[in-house]
Amino acid sequence: MKKALKIFGFIILAIALVLGSIIAYATISDYDPEEEIVVSTSNKADIIQIDSAGYQLNFLSWNIGYCGLNKEMDFFYDGGKQVYPEKEVVEKNILGVENFLKNYKGIDFLLMQEVDVNSMRSYHINEVEKFSNDFVGYSSSLGMNYNVFFVPVPFTNPMGSVESGILTISKYQPKEVVRHSYIGNYSWPKGLFMLDRCFLVNRYPTSNNKELIVINTHNSAYDDGTLRIKQMKQLSIFLKAEYAKGNYIIVGGDWNQCPPDFKPEFKNQPMDNIDKINIKADYLEGWTWAFDNKNPTNRRVDIPYTKGKTLTTVIDFFLLSPNIEKISLENIPNGFVNSDHQPVKAEFKLLFQ
Repeated sequence: MKKALKIFGFIILAIALVLGSIIAYATISDYDPEEEIVVSTSNKADIIQIDSAGYQLNFLSWNIGYCGLNKEMDFFYDGGKQVYPEKEVVEKNILGVENFLKNYKGIDFLLMQEVDVNSMRSYHINEVEKFSNDFVGYSSSLGMNYNVFFVPVPFTNPMGSVESGILTISKYQPKEVVRHSYIGNYSWPKGLFMLDRCFLVNRYPTSNNKELIVINTHNSAYDDGTLRIKQMKQLSIFLKAEYAKGNYIIVGGDWNQCPPDFKPEFKNQPMDNIDKINIKADYLEGWTWAFDNKNPTNRRVDIPYTKGKTLTTVIDFFLLSPNIEKISLENIPNGFVNSDHQPVKAEFKLLFQ
């Protein structure tokens, strides 16, 4: 009995030492980006030509779930059992995303979230490089928002190293790209292993001496909404300041919350009302929330996807400044085949002023 207790004690001590070492190293090496990081600048930026008829732009936004959350997957952090799929599945998902994007080779802007650079969960495949290379002649910009040397959960099968971010691919060469850190994070030590959320700002000069501001955002999840409230306030301050200059502003991405007054009209797709958060209707007066309520953009990953059973919602959409008109927007129903999100395509018009 004493021997068994001693062995048990050694096991507990060993686990404590390992976890303590991981937390200590994570604290020392914690990715703590500055509030603003200039990703790139160019003196050869493309000028967006806006005449009396305005100027139309095509967008596609898609959280690809690091090509590891296909329809057969559930995820431990959302109540499922799996951590990441086999390498062959990740490669199949990457190919599926690439094949889908082939239909949008002429797109003006592609906003992607959860794109891995060097992560264990995607077998260290550089997805940023792959998708950027698929758009020859385009500009690509990465905003790193997840950089952890080792995520120790679940303890029996840890997620491991993660290096990932949000990716903006543009037909136009930007004047400047800046990564803006969202304020707030989880308390220590949980915050060491969570995302460092950000929004990525691409600037393009326009022919009427203003700027087109394209923002790729990926807001917080897995909190009680407190972080999202802080982030939305921070974003609103930035947006108001830019619009006061007469600039054109388009924000798109994964907001991890529903648009204001969202009322779904899904067919055979149950709405996910668990922990549902809506953006306040008075967020920015005169601005346009561009979204589709006919098809969901996101599914809950507590179980593999089953249409009619899996809970779904809309958390991927756009926000437009008052000098931009929505021409069209559609959530593309692809059955969540390669990701836990479905893509959103849209067309907007910059109005002459």
